[in-house]
Amino acid sequence: MKIVRRIGASPRERGSVSGQTCPDIFELSDGNFAVIGTEATADLDDQLPPDAGRADYERIVVISRETLLRAKADIPDA
Repeated sequence: MKIVRRIGASPRERGSVSGQTCPDIFELSDGNFAVIGTEATADLDDQLPPDAGRADYERIVVISRETLLRAKADIPDA
């Protein structure tokens, strides 16, 4: 599995020059996506809806609204 490309604008294009706020989305060679975000499992785990599940090896991460909206145009339809 390898990173194929960034999805959306880079953190620098979104105004992050310090390297401290760098949420990011990447498309992987297997067709999946990888996300860099703020780890929030402890804060949000008990708020998941009843039909949502999270394995022990999975984490809930938060990315900014701007990160996802700027990525929208780059996300393939299929």
